[in-house]
Amino acid sequence: MASIDFATDTPRDATIPYLPAEAYPFEAPYTAEEMGFRSMEFPHMPRWNCVQIEDGGVLTPSGYLSNLKVIVLVHYREPAGLLGHLTAPPGELFSRWLTQDLMPPENHGNQLLFISYRTDKEQRKKADLFGYSPTLRRVRRFPQPLREERMIGWPLTYDDSVGRDAWEFNWRLLGTDVLHETIRFPVTRQTITLASPGGVFTDVAAKDLKLMGEDYAHYNPDGSVSTYVVEARPKADWLPDYYAGRVIYWLDQHLFYPLRTEVHSPDGELLFIDERVATIMNPDLGDRGYHNLIAVWWDVREDFYGYSVHDAMSVKTWSQKDLDVFFSPDFMRRGWFPEPLKTQAAISSPDEFFLRPYLYRDKFPEARSFQLPASLEARIRAQNAAGRIVFGEDGELAQAAVPVD
Repeated sequence: MASIDFATDTPRDATIPYLPAEAYPFEAPYTAEEMGFRSMEFPHMPRWNCVQIEDGGVLTPSGYLSNLKVIVLVHYREPAGLLGHLTAPPGELFSRWLTQDLMPPENHGNQLLFISYRTDKEQRKKADLFGYSPTLRRVRRFPQPLREERMIGWPLTYDDSVGRDAWEFNWRLLGTDVLHETIRFPVTRQTITLASPGGVFTDVAAKDLKLMGEDYAHYNPDGSVSTYVVEARPKADWLPDYYAGRVIYWLDQHLFYPLRTEVHSPDGELLFIDERVATIMNPDLGDRGYHNLIAVWWDVREDFYGYSVHDAMSVKTWSQKDLDVFFSPDFMRRGWFPEPLKTQAAISSPDEFFLRPYLYRDKFPEARSFQLPASLEARIRAQNAAGRIVFGEDGELAQAAVPVD
């Protein structure tokens, strides 16, 4: 515990009082709040200039699988990493993403330009969104989504996707934990095909995927990762009536990378779980260059499940001309694909989908509670017995003898 500072009332920045006085990225020992700020380095999209292809899909409770492939161009404000976000004046943009759909075929050529802005109590606009459809042949501007709204067709909300600002929450340390596994491959699929930045495809065995990748220097002897478990509660003056009563993070103890995130309602209901496998994708940034290789998202109430693989990432140096052309709404009309990447990481059958995350019912019971519907409990029992996602009538599934984790 030598790296932990248990103080809750800490000095504040003289200019921006909602930030800690100590300069980012802080030094040990760390408060729970500082751990929360450090974890902001690692949202779903990387905090550096790059291009990648995202291979993802969703699975409904009835077993319907839909897949997508999307090329993503990312522009991030200098300096790369969270510092570019923290130093941006409120109201100024700090990142832009251009997504270009490849699959499903009916979506080919659809594009979305997502522009993110630095916010504070006065400057509340978080994003501008522009979309283009080859069918309509026009660019449309969309209203900013509500933070609790689910991304269209996905089991995660806007905040789950783009990340949360640490200064909007009160933080406390719940304790420490050790994670042995996050992403759970089914017995029906024990390999995944991944692409290098140069487009070379490699089959990787599920057992060879490490929680933090090959280069992480802090594994325990058994390959597990030691974590700090921290709780974030929304500040009433920043987020009145926020949909989440608490967000709980499992952060590795060296980078503060969020390997697992749980969202609970104000009434204590478990709403959502995000789990990841990470690896270093931008070595020039050192510890800040880690990013999620695979992420799974589970909307617990609806038993709606999704995954994402970030494949073939290439770090870019965008010229001013690139920025002016690629990251403007008008560019989408042209239908150009500046970086024609390929991926083979897709799940081809519902039976090959990742298993639902572990619940860890016995961990931190003072902060976590579980009241799942009987039908969902039955599906989880059946899944654990079979080693894969199972579909069927609730009466059938209830016969599974393996207890819910």
